[in-house]
Amino acid sequence: MYKPVFSESLLNEIRSKFAYLNYDPTYGKRIFLDNAGGSLRLTESITDKVYWDLFPDCPLRYHKRALDINKIVTDSEKELLTTVFGASKGSIMTEISASSCFFKATRTIVDGVKGKNVVTSNVEHPSAYDSLKIAAERNNLEFRVVEVDKETGFINPQDVADLVDEDTVVVSIIAASNISGNIMDLKKINELIRKKKKDVYFISDAVQHMPHGLVDVVEEGLDFVNFALYKFFGNRGLGIGYCSERMSKLNHDKLIAKDDSEWMVGTPAPTLYLSTLKVIDYVCWIGSHFTESKDRRTLYSQGINKIAEQERALLYYALEGDKTVPGLRHIDNVTVHIDTEDLTNRDLIMAIEIGGISFEDVVEEYSKRGVTLFNRVNTSIYSKRIVEALGLTGAIRVSPLHCQNFDEIREFLIITKEIAEKFKK
Repeated sequence: MYKPVFSESLLNEIRSKFAYLNYDPTYGKRIFLDNAGGSLRLTESITDKVYWDLFPDCPLRYHKRALDINKIVTDSEKELLTTVFGASKGSIMTEISASSCFFKATRTIVDGVKGKNVVTSNVEHPSAYDSLKIAAERNNLEFRVVEVDKETGFINPQDVADLVDEDTVVVSIIAASNISGNIMDLKKINELIRKKKKDVYFISDAVQHMPHGLVDVVEEGLDFVNFALYKFFGNRGLGIGYCSERMSKLNHDKLIAKDDSEWMVGTPAPTLYLSTLKVIDYVCWIGSHFTESKDRRTLYSQGINKIAEQERALLYYALEGDKTVPGLRHIDNVTVHIDTEDLTNRDLIMAIEIGGISFEDVVEEYSKRGVTLFNRVNTSIYSKRIVEALGLTGAIRVSPLHCQNFDEIREFLIITKEIAEKFKK
């Protein structure tokens, strides 16, 4: 049994901070369960950005408004490094997308480090998998792929370590599956791979996991990790990455006169950094309800961990239901894929299937009833390798967020039961 940690008053306050939480101003009431595709937005993260966007000043000047804008960028980078990633050293990389960050990271490491092979898994997002494969092929390196456990959805840390040797340049393992929500044991993977090669580079795609759980680059031994702001309650247009000190010493795109720690080429979009700060402030605000500490990393850690606990309670309710409505595990004609009894290593994502109707058509059936979600199928370049690695042809991905309540999950379950009964053969 997983119990919620947000009081009714706190949850109501949380809900008030999100834009269009349970309705679309054009299309009316709806339940938005496609947060893995692009999360609900913190209103302040967007509105404050718009306010600052109206000023024409360049952050590379030294008049008052320009200095204010520049401070937004520097404060954001500091907060990302220390508060979000838990690092005292390292650098922040930003690009137009998280995928762009990953392509830059893999290119930098594989082009700059001598070796004979790279290691990844078969459930990586294409931006991680493809970027590493392209870099490996360009450098004539062997591309080694560990297979996920089809039954559990987890990557076995020992299986990763078994593919590592003294000639391995980099290991790239996703932080959490964007199909099933399985959280990979990066700490254990790091421990085992460094027994095989102490200085191997270790990188991770955390786009799915970042809004739901804590990332600690020190504990997990990461040289690089990325996330997308638009999947973390903020704007599109900014991908963010942490880069270790040794990674920054590798040859990478930058102006020659700038320090090795610099990854930005050109002038940044400062208001996107402001949007990032608002998201960090929000998570710390949640944390302040559970600790008296004023330390930002402590506040952030508490906030994101309490988000994870709240979401685990929502996940349990969605799977089990209550006396008035059955959960997904108990609705006839509904299959929950990659399901595990222990939810402590799961983000708030469910991969389901309803018999008698295609994945595409069932998305439309939900839409007619005011529920927004999405399918991940093997006809999509973004999903084919991943769903097939899990032994599936596809799944309906249900991805709520911590700001949603049990009434909304209950309504989703009622609608799911109705659709399942309609198409039962």
